[in-house]
Amino acid sequence: MADKLNDLAGRMGKAPKGLGAGVKLLAAGLAGAYGLQQSMYTVDGGHRAIMFNRIGGIQDYALTEGLHFRIPWFQYPIIYDIRARPRKITSPTGSKDLQMVNISLRVLSRPDSGNLPNIHKELGSDFDEKVLPSICNEVLKAVVAKFNASQLITQRQQVSMLIRKQLIDRARDFNIILDDVSLTELSFGKEYAAAVESKQIAQQEAQRAAYTVEKARQEKQQKIVQAEGEAQAAFMLGQSIAKNPGYLKLRKLKASNQISSTIAASQNRVYLNSNSLLLNVADPSFDENIVGVAQPKK
Repeated sequence: MADKLNDLAGRMGKAPKGLGAGVKLLAAGLAGAYGLQQSMYTVDGGHRAIMFNRIGGIQDYALTEGLHFRIPWFQYPIIYDIRARPRKITSPTGSKDLQMVNISLRVLSRPDSGNLPNIHKELGSDFDEKVLPSICNEVLKAVVAKFNASQLITQRQQVSMLIRKQLIDRARDFNIILDDVSLTELSFGKEYAAAVESKQIAQQEAQRAAYTVEKARQEKQQKIVQAEGEAQAAFMLGQSIAKNPGYLKLRKLKASNQISSTIAASQNRVYLNSNSLLLNVADPSFDENIVGVAQPKK
């Protein structure tokens, strides 16, 4: 830029003597401002910078937030975001009893700010894309294989803690910090769901059959008790009639009362013997028949 300004000043032959010096000073000032602007850079909050120079390569230190200086062209900074970033990973795997399990994991990961030079040398700026999917799948498959399908549901907290511990230790090997590891989804294949449903249906049918058997047993016991009660009642009735014939007479009176009420309410005319309708209550033979029934001949 300074050379172009000097050429422009040389072509202006008719210009005053001091104009060329002024243009040179302006060119020098612009070149200085441009050099100063190129030698400064800012690291924003939540970021870290590592320095690369063309002789020594990546320097073994990280620069914090704020204003920093560099040698233009010879050095340039590489900025890293060290804030935690969420990532969801889904992995189909097999349980201890060979059931397919679809498990989803959510992790909050960030690089270790003290080891950014090593991360850049070994993994690059896309370190999380290269590391997290592989180690998450590895840990999930290793942990899930230790539990049965039913244990994955009943012992979910223990499974989550085991996955968290192993995954944090595994990520440390790559200078990655995991702030949070949580299981967001745990589901089984269609075959297992169908088997669980069939098992539940079978259990319900077994309970229904047991209820039916118990109901039949109770009904049987009820009939036995009822029969015993009727037999006892018949026995007691026979003893009462034998001891007191008046009881049988009272029953005959009640029966004759019912018969007479029915005949009186009927529109038909009845021509029958009063003895056969139990209506001969005033006849002496009525009492004689009762005594004969109550005291049978030996």
